[in-house]
Amino acid sequence: PSSASVSVEQQDKKAAMCPGVPAAGKGEAADPPGPSLALPPPERETWTRQMDFIMSCVGFAVGLGNVWRFPYLCYKNGGGVFLIPYLLIALIGGIPIFFLEISLGQFMKAGSINVWNIAPLFKGLGFASMVIVFYCNTYYIMVLAWGFYYLVKSFAATLPWATCGNPWNSDECVEIFRHEDCANGTATGNLTCDELSDKRSPVIEFWENKVLRLSGGLELPGEINWEVTLCLLACWVLVYFCVWKGVKSTGKIVYFTATFPYVVLIILLIRGVMLPGAQDGIIYYLKPDWSKLASPQVWIDAGTQIFFSYAIGLGALTALGSYNRFNNNCYKDAIILALINSGTSFFSGFVVFSILGFMAAEQGVDISKVAESGPGLAFIAYPRAVTLMPVAPLWAALFFFMLLLLGLDSQFVGVEGFITGILDFFPATYTFRFQREIIVAVSCAVCFFLELSMVTEGGMYVFQLFDYYSASGTTLLWQAFWECIAVGWVYGADRFMDDIACMIGYRPSLWMKWCWMFLTPLICLGVFLFNVAYYKPLIYNNSYVYPWWGEAIGWGFALSSMLCVPLTALYKLIRAKGTLAEVRLLPRSPEWKRPRTPRDTSGIAATVTICSESSGKS
Repeated sequence: PSSASVSVEQQDKKAAMCPGVPAAGKGEAADPPGPSLALPPPERETWTRQMDFIMSCVGFAVGLGNVWRFPYLCYKNGGGVFLIPYLLIALIGGIPIFFLEISLGQFMKAGSINVWNIAPLFKGLGFASMVIVFYCNTYYIMVLAWGFYYLVKSFAATLPWATCGNPWNSDECVEIFRHEDCANGTATGNLTCDELSDKRSPVIEFWENKVLRLSGGLELPGEINWEVTLCLLACWVLVYFCVWKGVKSTGKIVYFTATFPYVVLIILLIRGVMLPGAQDGIIYYLKPDWSKLASPQVWIDAGTQIFFSYAIGLGALTALGSYNRFNNNCYKDAIILALINSGTSFFSGFVVFSILGFMAAEQGVDISKVAESGPGLAFIAYPRAVTLMPVAPLWAALFFFMLLLLGLDSQFVGVEGFITGILDFFPATYTFRFQREIIVAVSCAVCFFLELSMVTEGGMYVFQLFDYYSASGTTLLWQAFWECIAVGWVYGADRFMDDIACMIGYRPSLWMKWCWMFLTPLICLGVFLFNVAYYKPLIYNNSYVYPWWGEAIGWGFALSSMLCVPLTALYKLIRAKGTLAEVRLLPRSPEWKRPRTPRDTSGIAATVTICSESSGKS
C-alpha cells in the first residue's frame, strides 16, 4: 500500500482509540453531539513548522551554563569520570522529566499553570514554575548586558582591559604576569616576586572597577552605572520585539540565535587547538580521577547541572510543547533535544580548555590557577586569554557575540514561557486588543526596574543572591520531584502513557513509566537531601561573607517557589467539601477535550469522550 493509505489507516486507528482527539495539524476536537454550540475560543497558535519548536528548545535549553559551567565542573570533578554520574542522572532524571514537560504541554494545550489541571491538588507546581522563571528572567539578562558592554568595547584597536593607565586602574595594576620567572627570585621589571603577588591584572580591574564598580558589600549599593544600564535596556528591547508577536515570530528568530553560536564555537575551537598549550588544557579537561566518584559533591554537581542545563521545572518547556500539533512525535523530539544539549556541553569543554591551556602556558602557571566557571570565565579568564592572541579585538568580538546569542534565545524563550502562563490563566472570554503586546511590555518593564538594583555598585552581590538561591539546584530538584509524583502517582503513569499514545500512535518505552514512578523521584530526593546536608552559605569571590539578612533574602527567593506546592494543596483541601477521606480532586480535561456549553438555557453541557478514559486505565 502507498504511504498515503498507511497514514490514513494510522489516523483512523488513532481516532478509534482516542475519540475526541484533534485531527493531525488541528488544535480543536471534533464537535461533540448535541444542539448547536456556542462559538469556541480562538484556536491556539501553533508552530509554523516543527523545526521551529526544535530550534526554540535548543535555544532555550542550550545556554550559558553549557559553555561556562559544565566544562569547569567536568575538570573539577575528576575529568572524564564526571561523565559517569552526569550521563547516569541524565538517563534516569533529566530525559524523563524533559519528555514529561514537553508531552504534558502538548497534550493539555496549555502553559505552565493550566497543564496541572490534570491534578488540581498539585496546581502549585504551575505557580512555582512561574515564580522561578520570573526570577530567571530578572537576573539572567544581566549577563547579556555585561556581554553586550564587552562586545561594544571590543571594537577598539587596543582592548581596554589589556592595559593599565586607564582612569579605572589603580596603582597596583600590572600588565605582565610571568610567574615562571620567579624561579630566580625576580620578576619582570623592577618588581620582586613578593611584590608581583600583590599586584592586580588590568582584566580584573576593568571587570571590577569599570563594569561592576564593585562596592564593599550588599549593604553598600552605591550609584547606578548608566553605561551598563543602557546595555540592559537595549537587551530588553531586543527581547520584547522577539516575543511580542508570539511563537510565529519567535520560531523564526531562533534559527539564527540557536545555530550561529555553534558556528562561533567551531571557529574558536579551530583557533584554540592551534595555540601552544592547548593540548595540555584538553588533557586537564578529560584526565580521569576515579577517586572522585566516591565524593557526594560530584553527584550533587552532576544532578544540579543536568536539571539546570535541561531547563527543567521552569515551565518554559511546557509552554513550548503546548504550541505543537497534537500529533507531533514529542517522544522523538525529547530524545534528540537531550542529546543536543549534553553534546553541546561536552563539545564546549574542548573550546574552553584549549583556550585556558594556552593562557596557562603563556603565564607559566598550572591550569588550575586559571580554570574558572560562570562570570569569572566569561569576563575574566577569556578576556585575559584574547589579550594574548594576535588580532585580539576580533576574537573578543566573536566570543562576546556568541555569549550574547547564547543568552538571548534562552532569555526570550523564558519570557515566552512566562507570558504563556499568564495568558492561559486569564479566562478565554477575557481578552482585549493588543493583550499580548501589553502584557509582554509590562512584564519586561517590571523585570527591568527590578534589575536596576543589579547595575549599582553593589549590584553583583544582588545578582549572586538571585543566582545562588532563586533558581538553584535545590528548587529545581524540589519541582521535578513533585512533578513525578503528580503525573506518576496522582494522575497515573499508565493513564499518561495512554494519553501519549493518543498523540504519537504508540506507547513510549516502559523505562519512562518506571522513571516517573520510582527512579526519577528517588534521584531527585537523594540529590535534594545531599544539597541540603552539604549546604554552604553564599560567599562572593572567596572573601565577602553575606550578612544574615542577605542570606535570609536568598532563602526567601527559594521558599517563595518551593512553598507554592504545599500551600496550594492545603488551600484546595480546605476548600474541598467533605472529609479528607471523601475528597476526590478528579483531574480535569485538556483544553481541547472540555465540553462546550450549548446556546440553550437547559444548563446541560454537551459531552465529549475523554481520551485517557477511552484508552484504558485511569
